[in-house]
Amino acid sequence: MGFVTLEGLDARQPMPGFHGRFIHTDSVTIVHWDVEAGAALPEHSHPHEQVSSLLEGEFEMTIDGRTERMRQGSVAVVPAHAVHCGRALTSCRFIDVFHPVREDYRA
Repeated sequence: MGFVTLEGLDARQPMPGFHGRFIHTDSVTIVHWDVEAGAALPEHSHPHEQVSSLLEGEFEMTIDGRTERMRQGSVAVVPAHAVHCGRALTSCRFIDVFHPVREDYRA
């Protein structure tokens, strides 16, 4: 893949209020999210490890029953198969890294 620009990637909305630009390598999926204020991340789990870095805004996230209010610079580590959900308290910008690749996020 080499080099890309975010502007060169099509934004997709896999769930209401979550607009993502997706990069896939052989072993990880990286998503740059723009999240609308009030958007809800439904409770779910997946076999992927996930690292979520909040760049801007405030997001309330629950991982395995523990809820934290994330702010700029916060990082959440979601183990494989952990039940998690969340809600954007403000407009947010996130970077998510998933391992292994999220095939369901491929175009």
